Amino acid sequence: MFAILKKRVLNPSVTLMEIDAPQVARKAEPGQFIILRVDEQGERIPLTVADFDRERGSVTIIFQIVGATTYALNRLREGDCLQDFVGPLGLASPTGGLKKVCVIGGGVGTAIAYPIAKKLHAQGCEVHSIVGFRSKDLVILEDEFRAASDVFLLTSDDGSAGRKGLVTEALKELLDRGERYDEVIAIGPLVMMKFVAQLTRGYGQKTVVSMNPIMIDGTGMCGGCRLSVGGQTKFACVDGPDFDGHEVDFDEAIARAGVYHPFERRAYDEACKLFEGV
Repeated sequence: MFAILKKRVLNPSVTLMEIDAPQVARKAEPGQFIILRVDEQGERIPLTVADFDRERGSVTIIFQIVGATTYALNRLREGDCLQDFVGPLGLASPTGGLKKVCVIGGGVGTAIAYPIAKKLHAQGCEVHSIVGFRSKDLVILEDEFRAASDVFLLTSDDGSAGRKGLVTEALKELLDRGERYDEVIAIGPLVMMKFVAQLTRGYGQKTVVSMNPIMIDGTGMCGGCRLSVGGQTKFACVDGPDFDGHEVDFDEAIARAGVYHPFERRAYDEACKLFEGV
């Protein structure tokens, strides 16, 4: 069993938890993920490692409440335990040799982008960060990103936080004024990553995206997380989650992800009725 050491609400739909998992913390690196079960009857869900503390033996996860499992997970309190917490899985994000990067996070994807920015900054890399949200109420990890960035830009769709606009607009301004990076690292909604990759292609700017399709076993056996990358089939759980953004077939990935949205919504509604009698 894996105890919840800390729980913090980041915004109305996003929660941070710090989990007692020393064996996972010992090996975890930015970009990797874990698979957990809330209880013996629960489904397996993947969540990216948002941070870790090797000395304390803890791993931080950040999740958005979208389906039945994240709803059940969010009902737990500090001191409660998870049934399973397996990892680290996937390939760590390569950070060696990078001298200057632009890290872009969108929405809850900023939770995945932050540990990468943090590690690169600690290695002496010049980090430019752009994070975007729909509105001020949804902003997460702003202070953490500022601490890990040489340049930090906050955007929001409605202008209630930072500058009004999209992350692609802020990135274009940086590129147009002559900024060039060893890598642009984009993590967030599929549509956001698609348009970041479209933009950077025109500048000949290397771009890495983090893909998080539906996963079941996390070992490449089920095929649920398959993607088309450079005309080849890849599996995000073992070949990724990082891929060349200019080679990912985003239209296919977006279409596949959309298939599951009605099921998530129905499962969430049923969980509400079960636990709260709504």
